[in-house]
Amino acid sequence: MGGTNKSTVEERKKTAWADWGYRLLPVLSILLLILSWHLASSNSPDSFPTIQATWERFLLLWEKPIMRVSYPGHILASLKRVCIALFFSWLIGISFGIIIGWNRKMDAFFGTIFAFIRPIPPIAWIPLITIWFGIDEFPKILIVFIGAVMPVVINTHAGLSSVEQLYLNVGTAFNANRFQMLFEVAIPSALPSIFAGIRTSTSTAWMVVLAAEMLGAKSGVGFLVVRGMDGLDMPLVLVAMITIGVIGALLAAVTNFMERRLCPWMSIR
Repeated sequence: MGGTNKSTVEERKKTAWADWGYRLLPVLSILLLILSWHLASSNSPDSFPTIQATWERFLLLWEKPIMRVSYPGHILASLKRVCIALFFSWLIGISFGIIIGWNRKMDAFFGTIFAFIRPIPPIAWIPLITIWFGIDEFPKILIVFIGAVMPVVINTHAGLSSVEQLYLNVGTAFNANRFQMLFEVAIPSALPSIFAGIRTSTSTAWMVVLAAEMLGAKSGVGFLVVRGMDGLDMPLVLVAMITIGVIGALLAAVTNFMERRLCPWMSIR
């Protein structure tokens, strides 16, 4: 009995040490990144800004807005474009993915067209969209929408078309009609795939909006990169790059939180 208690205590200690180790690993990775940044900037401070120069440029960006838009204003401008594009990409992408994933005739009709359009990168649409709609806000949102809707459709289609037959048999045994089979059996079982598409679309939208803002925008984080590049202001470019990384990580955390709330039975690593 005493030996069992001793082994249990030792297992708990090992688990506690392992938990602390997993908590320290992210901190160590960030410290390693900062150290690498310091070493790289020390060797060539002209081409790679130092940590101090980047921090000073970050503070100056708060004091002196660029194009009369504050630093938070540039972030909000990018997020606004992303959020609008994501709303419509999720709405249309999930609906279209369900249609072609659940109905074989619709998949046969639209599948070929979608398979042709899917490989075209959203950046390739920029010349046509610019000619059709100019360089205002709508073209930027449309480009982001094109990039964000593809992974949603693909993953939703994959989830609906690969529902386990066992689930469908259970629905049939309970005399479920086709509407009930779709909304009470197929869609819930496809939620992991749907959320995989949502996560991918979120990161894709954030990357595409930065590229879209580099063409004719007067606000946004992507605009800051172009402004720093044109003015050889490398600290500004680095500030914008760090901002891109931080906002991207926060968006990923938000989508993971949504998935945990809507799918509590799923274990997310």
